[in-house]
Amino acid sequence: MALYRFRITFEDYDDVVREIDVKSNQTFEDLHRAIHQSTGYNPEFSSSFYISNDQWTKGEEITYLPNQKRIDRGVSLMDKVKLLSFIDDPHQKFYYTFNFDRPFDFHVELMKIILDENPNTSYPAVIKSVGEAPKQFGNVFNPTVLPPTSEDFDFLNEMAFNPEDAEDFSEVTDTGADELPEEKHDEEEEEDDEFGNEFADDEGFDDDDKPHRGGSDDY
Repeated sequence: MALYRFRITFEDYDDVVREIDVKSNQTFEDLHRAIHQSTGYNPEFSSSFYISNDQWTKGEEITYLPNQKRIDRGVSLMDKVKLLSFIDDPHQKFYYTFNFDRPFDFHVELMKIILDENPNTSYPAVIKSVGEAPKQFGNVFNPTVLPPTSEDFDFLNEMAFNPEDAEDFSEVTDTGADELPEEKHDEEEEEDDEFGNEFADDEGFDDDDKPHRGGSDDY
C-alpha cells in the first residue's frame, strides 16, 4: 500500500512543522486525528479540509462534525472520504481549518509518495516534529473587564476620547481650580500696590522740596 507523506504547518506559526505518513486508503479523518496527535489538541471540534491550489485558495470542502448549514449543503464527511480520492498532484495541497469557533489554520502539502509501507509501523505516523504548537485556545484574546478601583470618574478615558479631542471639552473640564491661582495672583498684586504706594510718596519729590535741616532755620 502506498503512503502519502504530508508536511503540515500552521499558517501563522511558520516555525512549527509536522510531517506525517498516511496510507493512501486512509481517510481525511485519520489525517485530522494524526495532526492533533502531533499538536496535543483535542480533535473533537468541527473542522474542515479544503482542496487547494498553490495559492492556498479554498476549493471543495471535506468536513468533520458539520453544523446544520454544512449538512444542508451536502458537504462531504471526513470519515467517508479516502485521501486517494483527492490526490491528483504529486504536491497536492489542502487548506485545513481546525475548530471553527476558535480556529487554527494549517497548510497541508503532499511531500512525496512512498510505495512501500513499513509493516512494523502503525499509520498514520508522525515522523517529524519541529517546534511546540501554541496552546489550543491561546490564539483568542478575551480580556476580563474589571470595575474601576476608584470612585473618581475619568471622563476622557471612560468616554474613549483622544487627547486631541479634549480641546473641544475645555468648557467642561475647566474648573475653578484653574482660576484660583489667577485670583490669588491679582490679590498679591493689589497688596504689592498698597504697600508700594506707602513708600512711593517720595518718588515725585526733588531734593529741593524736602525740608533742609541746618543752622539757618528760625526757631
